[in-house]
Amino acid sequence: MKEVQFSIEINASKEKVWTTLWEDKTFRDWSNIIDEGTYMKGEMIEGNEIQFISSVGGYGVTSLVEKLIPNEIALFRHSADTKESGEALRDEEWTGGSERYTLSDENGVTTLLVVFDVPQEQEETFNIRFPKALERIKTLAEN
Repeated sequence: MKEVQFSIEINASKEKVWTTLWEDKTFRDWSNIIDEGTYMKGEMIEGNEIQFISSVGGYGVTSLVEKLIPNEIALFRHSADTKESGEALRDEEWTGGSERYTLSDENGVTTLLVVFDVPQEQEETFNIRFPKALERIKTLAEN
């Protein structure tokens, strides 16, 4: 796996950006750019396991919510790769990787920093799609 990072400045409060990231409707909107039909299953509480699943292919990942400070940081540790809408295990591609979303603000501008591990064979895809997803988050949060 390779660690990648992306950031964007958003003219909105940390609270608005956080809601845009994790509210079901807006999460589905921006994450669809990365993997079509992606949704989150489970309650995002520190110590809980949640799943990120594609409704199109049924593939996804089960992740531990390792650290959660609302409006500041969400850290996920991927514990299993799944298929069949999260009901069965598949080859370990993302297992063991992490994904961290950090928000900071200055003068009403929020900086969203996302750092995550990506399988090397998918690095190019994420380098293309993730900046587009961040632009969508920016548009949703600013409107």
